[in-house]
Amino acid sequence: MEGFGGKVVKSRYVILVIAVILLVPSIFGIRATRINYDMLTYLPKDLETVKGQDLLLKDFGKGGFSMVVTENMKTNQVSKLAKDIRKVNHVDTVVNLNQVINPNVPLSMYPESIRKNVQNPNASLLVVFFDTSTSADPTLQAITKIRHVCTKDAYVSGMSALVQDLKNLCEQEESKYVLIAVILSLAAMMLLLDSYAAPFLFLLSIGMAILYNLGSNVVLGEISYITKAIAAVLQLGVTMDYSIFLWHSYIENLDRGKPREEAMASAVNDTLVSVTGSSVTTIAGFLALCFMTYTMGRDLGIVMAKGVVLGVIASVTILPALLLQFSGLLEKTRHKSLIPDTRSLAHHLTSKYGIYIVIFLIAMGPAIYGYTQDNVIYDFSKMFAGSGSKSLTESQAPVIKANQKLEEDFKIGTTHMIIANANLPSKDGRGMSDEIEKVTGVDTVLGYDAILGESVPRQILPDGLETALQAKGHQLILVNSRYKVSTPECNRQIDRINTIISKYDPTAKLIGEGPVTKDLIQITNKDFKVVSWISILAVFLIILFVLKSGSLPVILVAVIEFAIYMNLGISGFTHLEMPFIVPVCISTIQLGSTVDYAILMSTRYKTERMAGNDKRTAIETATSTSIPSIIVSALGFFTATFGVGLYSDIGIISTFCNMMARGALISMVSVILVLPSLLMALDKVICATTIGLRKKDLAKNADAGSMGV
Repeated sequence: MEGFGGKVVKSRYVILVIAVILLVPSIFGIRATRINYDMLTYLPKDLETVKGQDLLLKDFGKGGFSMVVTENMKTNQVSKLAKDIRKVNHVDTVVNLNQVINPNVPLSMYPESIRKNVQNPNASLLVVFFDTSTSADPTLQAITKIRHVCTKDAYVSGMSALVQDLKNLCEQEESKYVLIAVILSLAAMMLLLDSYAAPFLFLLSIGMAILYNLGSNVVLGEISYITKAIAAVLQLGVTMDYSIFLWHSYIENLDRGKPREEAMASAVNDTLVSVTGSSVTTIAGFLALCFMTYTMGRDLGIVMAKGVVLGVIASVTILPALLLQFSGLLEKTRHKSLIPDTRSLAHHLTSKYGIYIVIFLIAMGPAIYGYTQDNVIYDFSKMFAGSGSKSLTESQAPVIKANQKLEEDFKIGTTHMIIANANLPSKDGRGMSDEIEKVTGVDTVLGYDAILGESVPRQILPDGLETALQAKGHQLILVNSRYKVSTPECNRQIDRINTIISKYDPTAKLIGEGPVTKDLIQITNKDFKVVSWISILAVFLIILFVLKSGSLPVILVAVIEFAIYMNLGISGFTHLEMPFIVPVCISTIQLGSTVDYAILMSTRYKTERMAGNDKRTAIETATSTSIPSIIVSALGFFTATFGVGLYSDIGIISTFCNMMARGALISMVSVILVLPSLLMALDKVICATTIGLRKKDLAKNADAGSMGV
């Protein structure tokens, strides 16, 4: 026994002891890692909207805010509720109609927009500001306490309430994601592999790697809830290949008559060589996400790249030790795989390869067309709640009904905030407010000058309102919009408001969910293009280096991109609303999994051609030997992600997992059907552009073989 594999076999007991010990700090690391549920915090800090949010917290002492809609409550009941909410920790200010209207001033003197809200006989509105940011833990705790204070006729809306509901639902579901993924992938492997016991050892090894990965996230400080929810499932699916490769190599060596330890040492060495190229390309794909200026990509990219590295290490250290430790059980539980002999399929593919190339070329057009359809959404409420049969109920997410009440009773789809100079002349303040009120879709403007109009002096504002709307040389103006965030109407409205406020106060900033989401749309559109090109270029160069070929990288990337376009293109035809982060992540994840299959088949093809086999024999051998591993890996990935997608009630998680499941099947079919066909059609080009397959290289190999070298 030589090489790294021999050392692993000799040190297998030490490896198992260390693997178990490392689980302890991993568990502590998982518990210490904070989870971020606010997707807007990943925006670049140099954006004006983000600077405005920081200014709101710094100067006004206000971070997150919520609107509480009350129905069928008397004025004194609303006032009591406002007082009770003020007592909640980290509530900075509560603005209600009793604060806005001074009883000593005739109602007729106030602007119509203010009178309209005061005279609403069925509902009242409280604006609650917190002294911590939107998704900070104290803010979320305050939301929970406010809901306890509120009666059944009071509804808490806003981004902070949405984040709290999202957190609660994630905490309920996340542990079940892993359980579902494990059970379904285990069932698939038990049927498709030739052992009932081996899949349990696979999952034990991968499970340890997952815990190491999640535990080491503590060095990042925090990770996003999306990363936490899908990292384990993704790592299971993406790194399952390495365990399957090791198992097949180990069994192949045993069948040749090698002793167990020698067979395992050879399997480890072979696996380490075969997975190096595929794992590096997978890692490169994930690291491409780090080039996003929207830093949630970096969050997911680093965690998943780290997970692949740990998965490879576990597959060539922990798994071999486990397989040898339970070798007796493995022998007793061997059985015939359900996957039939694939040699006839390989023969069919090489004889009818022209048909599959034609299908490939014809299908590419609709795939690209569907891919280019604009079905991406940025509305966080829609991303969270989902649609159709998967939409959340009120009991799962009270914020959904609260937002509906806000829209029904007050025609408010979202609220913008303007931070303006407090010394802005009253005349200019009123002029700015009047112009903003005339903007299409604006319902009300709530600020000093908007509330007072032309007839009421600032001096008679109710006590407490000055604190709510003015601080450190700035004044706060609330703009209630009828439009939902991220809609074209809302974005045009934001542009118009920005034009108006810059005319009256060039230093003013427009902030809130709407303006921030508008920035998010512009940033991520650019990010996705950058990440796509970087990931393709990185994978191309790595394949070029691994296979030492000028043509194979082009062929493999073409097959991989075809599979990705097919997956995302189907969503375009079905009009599936994809959360904005999904397409770019699906592209990199599917690229990572598909390249494993493609490199596996291409490497075997190159080996067979270098051994002197003709093209058809080489391709048939490469195809027939690769198909079982590809099917087991792809179906394991499919069952894990499909089960989570089917179970999850969180829209973005469900969409994510369903598309990954579909992508696994599409990638499997693409590599099995299209790649052998392209190898057949382009064999001459491949041989001419690949080191080891050129005529002079083959001649050298033949001479070396005849000399017994």
